Amino acid sequence: MASKIAQLFYLARWFFGARFLGKKKPLQSVVFVSDRCNLACKHCSVYNLKNPISKSLAQLEEELRYCYGLGSRFIDFEGGEPFLWKDGDNDINDLIRLAKRIGFYSCTITTNAQKAFHSDEAGAIWVSLDGVGEFHDRVRGDGAFARLEKNVATCGHKALTANMAINTLNWEAVGRTIEYVEASPYFKSISFSFHTPFPGTEHLTVDQKTREEIIDLIISYKKRGYHIMNTKVGLRKMNRLDFEPECWVTNFIFTDGTRLPQCAGKQYGVCDKCGFGMAGEMNALFHFHPETIFAGLSLRV
Repeated sequence: MASKIAQLFYLARWFFGARFLGKKKPLQSVVFVSDRCNLACKHCSVYNLKNPISKSLAQLEEELRYCYGLGSRFIDFEGGEPFLWKDGDNDINDLIRLAKRIGFYSCTITTNAQKAFHSDEAGAIWVSLDGVGEFHDRVRGDGAFARLEKNVATCGHKALTANMAINTLNWEAVGRTIEYVEASPYFKSISFSFHTPFPGTEHLTVDQKTREEIIDLIISYKKRGYHIMNTKVGLRKMNRLDFEPECWVTNFIFTDGTRLPQCAGKQYGVCDKCGFGMAGEMNALFHFHPETIFAGLSLRV
């Protein structure tokens, strides 16, 4: 793995090239390893319970080298459920070790925490937490919250972040969820996005007034010192959605092999209703907001 000094040098060079020279090459990649899952969440359009696809290690190695060649240095492995991925004796930890050998600075895993998981190899693990108790279960099914609590408590990872996607089923639980994560001995912080209305899930998108109220609530908690990953400026941008998106910073490779230079929201024509919190953060970064710069360095280096 590259030293922190080497990482900082690369990040500075990348930022200068992107901001001043117009070099639009990705810094991070989202690679879907499988659409096999152990849940059927109401907001999800990715899982495939009937004929799940699971990529081979060889295919994933080619995809990782492709992403690295584009300029990406950070990887997020997603699914389905990444901890279900296997190819022979290889599991997700072997995949992370491979990514590091290729040269990626760090790897993260996004999990629903429905089975016991452990990965000292991952730089961070993002746990999908869509509320506390019944609110989480409204989205992910009966018993999902209890299983999440059990597996989070036994995973032993020191860099767990909760990630809540706010929708019409759980928006009332935002404050309670912030307080739950803050009191937890296992989570370091929480991040927020809003449900983006991909086809078939439009009914889960909160209205604009509710969105504004929730963003004000999240900011009020952040001002009181709660550990919320979103920055205040990034949240305010997600309130208005009146900024130029910089979504090319992340490229995506889906389970069917489709490669997109940005989020699928552009393909589906829903960018004007975007809910992904990272969209606001990346725009803030490119406009030199110090809060966002420091938050990004804290997360990645």
